[in-house]
Amino acid sequence: MNKAIFFDRDGTLIVDKFYLNNPKDVEYLPGVFSNLENLRDAGFLFVIVTNQSGIPRGWVSEENLHSIHKRMSKDFAIYNIEFKGYYYSPHMPESDHPDRKPNPGMLLRAAKDFNIDLTKSWMVGDKMSDVEAGHRAGTKTILIDTKGSARSSQYKPPTAYVHTFPELAQVILSSSV
Repeated sequence: MNKAIFFDRDGTLIVDKFYLNNPKDVEYLPGVFSNLENLRDAGFLFVIVTNQSGIPRGWVSEENLHSIHKRMSKDFAIYNIEFKGYYYSPHMPESDHPDRKPNPGMLLRAAKDFNIDLTKSWMVGDKMSDVEAGHRAGTKTILIDTKGSARSSQYKPPTAYVHTFPELAQVILSSSV
């Protein structure tokens, strides 16, 4: 079975912009490429799991969402980095859809699709709903806590708190030895 890292997209891999709808506006967080190379070399598969309530709100088109993901795939391919899948939940927060984080649906589907051992995998995000989805799926979890979102959360704390992408890679690599 494979080990994987499930990444939320906005605020985790790319700069969180208000309902990103234009592939030209994709901007990567510092250290993403070099640290993903290190994690890839350590044997991890990568999967994106992202809530996209901008779609039902009419602020993000599904066509543009796919174009954003194609752009990201092309940019990462320059560094020989592949995301096995881009899973997204086009549901409103109040929907409680099984795929909408904090529910683990996207992670569970990806685990089945790519033969992933969830107990050897990580969920990384910038919101406690990302962390909770990881807990519910059975992964270890990391919160990139640049907003103080964990301080008042109803959810169980993450395995680790970090402030930057290089820090998260260090946590994962040091605990996977």
